[in-house]
Amino acid sequence: MRKFAMALAAGAALLAGTALEAKPKLTGEEQLAKAIGDRVPGKPVDCISLFDSRDQQVIDKTAIVYGNGSTIYVNRPSNARDLDRDDVMVMDIHGSQLCRLDIVRTHERSGFFPTGFVNLEQFVPYRRVASSN
Repeated sequence: MRKFAMALAAGAALLAGTALEAKPKLTGEEQLAKAIGDRVPGKPVDCISLFDSRDQQVIDKTAIVYGNGSTIYVNRPSNARDLDRDDVMVMDIHGSQLCRLDIVRTHERSGFFPTGFVNLEQFVPYRRVASSN
């Protein structure tokens, strides 16, 4: 019984230490700033090609980031409150581009029940600047 009590106390101490070391969850704006990194914004565009939109990252209640590498495109939908990174995004695409005013429906991952939709706005390209070293 004494060994059990000691093991229980050690486990509780370990959990308490882990809770103290846990990092606070980043806000949507902080997550977006991290995704943008050292890139600089360019002139917003109304559409991006589907090739540029293959890789996407949903930032809860903030934005959708398309692409990767040296250039990414950030879209801040007009009703970003419906963005949830755990949802599946369903786009009804007609053509080879994703454009401003397109509607993206969101569905929960497990039962695929609709959870909302977002209206895309302009896409802001963020590009890495070549270093002058």
